[in-house]
Amino acid sequence: MKKADIGVALYVLSAVVMLIVPITSTMLDVLLALNISIAFTVLFTAMFAKEVLDMSFYPTILLFTTLFRIALNVSSTRLILTTGNPGNVVTTFGQFVGAGDLVVGVVIFVILLIVQFVVINKGSERVAEVTARFTLDAMPGKQMAIDADLNTGAIDDAEAKRRREKLQEESSFFGSMDGAVKYVKGDAAAGLIITGINIVGGIVTGMLRQGMDIGAAADKYLILTIGDGLVSQIPSLLISLATGVLVTKGSKEADFGTVLVSQLFGMPKVLYMVGAVLAFLGIVTPLNPLIFVIMGAIFIVCGRMIANTIEVAQIEAETDSVEESAEEIRKPENVNSLLQVDPIELEFGYGIIPLADVNQGGDLLDRVVMIRRQIALELGTVVPIIRLRDNIQLNPNQYIIKIKGIQVSEGEILFDHYMAMNPGFVEEEISGIPTFEPSFHLPAIWITEGQRERAESVGYTVVDPPSIIATHLTEIIRQYLADLLTRQDIQNLVNNVRETNPSLVEELVPKLLGLGDVQKVLQNLLKEGISVRDLVTIFETLADHAPTTRDTDILTEYVRQSLKRAISNKYFPLNETTSVVTLDPALEQEIMGSVKQTEQGAYLTLDPDKTKSIMASVETEVGKLEKLGKNPIIITSPIVRMYFKRLTEDYYKDLVVVSYNEIDSNVELQSVGMVTA
Repeated sequence: MKKADIGVALYVLSAVVMLIVPITSTMLDVLLALNISIAFTVLFTAMFAKEVLDMSFYPTILLFTTLFRIALNVSSTRLILTTGNPGNVVTTFGQFVGAGDLVVGVVIFVILLIVQFVVINKGSERVAEVTARFTLDAMPGKQMAIDADLNTGAIDDAEAKRRREKLQEESSFFGSMDGAVKYVKGDAAAGLIITGINIVGGIVTGMLRQGMDIGAAADKYLILTIGDGLVSQIPSLLISLATGVLVTKGSKEADFGTVLVSQLFGMPKVLYMVGAVLAFLGIVTPLNPLIFVIMGAIFIVCGRMIANTIEVAQIEAETDSVEESAEEIRKPENVNSLLQVDPIELEFGYGIIPLADVNQGGDLLDRVVMIRRQIALELGTVVPIIRLRDNIQLNPNQYIIKIKGIQVSEGEILFDHYMAMNPGFVEEEISGIPTFEPSFHLPAIWITEGQRERAESVGYTVVDPPSIIATHLTEIIRQYLADLLTRQDIQNLVNNVRETNPSLVEELVPKLLGLGDVQKVLQNLLKEGISVRDLVTIFETLADHAPTTRDTDILTEYVRQSLKRAISNKYFPLNETTSVVTLDPALEQEIMGSVKQTEQGAYLTLDPDKTKSIMASVETEVGKLEKLGKNPIIITSPIVRMYFKRLTEDYYKDLVVVSYNEIDSNVELQSVGMVTA
């Protein structure tokens, strides 16, 4: 056994022995001194423990100390009644603390009991009960917070386990304290009863055994009994105080003395006011001016000293902050932060700042939030955080859009103007500053607030500056969304599908396809503006065809065919005949004949002259659709679609290429031309 275990066992055993075996007055003095020292130790430990779990065995300590004090009460009572000599400690407490006066001793003893019963015990009991209740009620929420931190990667499994164990220990501790406080209350009640019995028993013993009269017996035994009560109640009071301190600690981690003093005497103006009040009372009222004026001066001086200390601390904190910032910049590893690349950035000159400043009525930030929401609903993927920042190197009214740190587009606005665009049927042209709409590079003019109503009345489309920037940003995001889709985004999408379709995800990822393969398929769809919101259909199609091919281009075609209703709804309005251009079957055969398969994928080996001829035909046929005011759409056979799209995408980015298998059966089409070689 360890020495500490032996010591605790002897402590408990001695209490049990004292209940049965009489001890000498000298031994009683030693044990009473030990009891007082333990009480002080418990009090100071409770005061300076940084968190309550530092005294997690406090309920057990209360049980042992209570048993030990009751055993001492029994032993001292035995000595008082049998020998009339309970030892030096009891006698001294009875005579010295009570000033040798029976009435004074009784009054002090009663005051101690009232303080312990009414104030400390009652308050500690109530606080312990409420704390235990709130701790247990808050436990599920704290458990969920730990699980959330673990799921987001803020903590690891070891830290989560440590926090759960600590949470369990806290709940057990406060639950135990709720019952353990009853030990302290019961100990005080037992001390009162024992004292009463001692008084009656002492008087009876003195009269019957020693032949004293009632006055002499009362004088002798009352003083000894009061001394015994005091020597028991003072340690009990200290333990009660320690219990109150422990259960009323507001912070789980706090340096008791420092926090208490700083909170009580940490505001100089409070000390100034207290000092002024004390000095005023000493001068104006009959109170002792020497005491009150000197004490008021002390408070004022202390307030000035604390104010100086606070000022010095603030200066030191500012200096330390500047030094830390400088030191952080000097660190070689600080360069790592410069390697971070924001996926999307919108930089603007100082003239556009009011549009982004909420305090100046700007709503650009709200529009950015709506852009992310709109893209999520329209294309089914989450747009990364869009970083907005001002750039003094730009012209005041200029803004640029960056994708992964590279500028991809720019624009310029006039802050106090509106952009008016002619849709082609205005009744009357109005004057303005010529410009181009940045999203689609259409001709437009800048007009003033006073011209806005007139421009709208004659048929112009009028747009305010925030809408111009938001529209431009939205189109750029649509254009580059496929490049912004990362493997982590795919993992998040897979996790969302797993919540409702776990068997589908288990079959597909990673057994049939890896995250990279799924990423390429979704990127192929997004490049052509096809929504990936219906992930269940996409994943089911991939799971159906992945066992036969892992070519992501071919898998993309299968997915497109399974999404034919969405594609038809996007390009072919219901109850309306859509004008399209078809592809010459002979040209389709020629294109398929030029396809070469390699380990890196398929590519076309068409002759440059042939490619030029095809592009010329495409330009002619697409021109027919544009003259009709229709979207340029070319219909091909399924096997040719992806190769023809790849052939034309560098020349015509907005050209829509759809295969016959991607068109719903109820769609009505009208061919207005055919692309030939």
